[in-house]
Amino acid sequence: MTDTHTPPRQHGARKSDRSEDGFTLVELMVVIVIIGLLSTIVVINVLPSGDRANVEKARADIARLTQAVELYRLHTQVYPTTDQGLEALVRAPQGLRNPERYQAGGYISALPDDPWGNPYQYLQPGNTRPFDIVSYGADGRRGGEGLNADISN
Repeated sequence: MTDTHTPPRQHGARKSDRSEDGFTLVELMVVIVIIGLLSTIVVINVLPSGDRANVEKARADIARLTQAVELYRLHTQVYPTTDQGLEALVRAPQGLRNPERYQAGGYISALPDDPWGNPYQYLQPGNTRPFDIVSYGADGRRGGEGLNADISN
């Protein structure tokens, strides 16, 4: 019978290969710095994409609302007034000249808010068109630049 028992290590004996002991502090610091740099690059490139997505969503919402207003006008032969607002697309306003021509169920199921949580503004007549639909941008106030700029039809 063979002895499979390994002899105990002698006191004071050292391992000949120290590479299996684990990572050194310097190696850990290098890895942490690399992860930090990669995170910074990702954040710098991804955050503006979210901002651009909000602007594109606002443009898409305004295009959809514009189509609904035009369909409303085709049916009722008038644009909603500023007082009636975009709510006229969801339910027939009071005092509608031809209420029988109003589309059953409305023209949209619900009014969306802009991507920043503010209601879209409706003005009839508009500045350069028969009507304007506007989002005031990220700051929710008229005017502005960049993300705070107004978005309209």
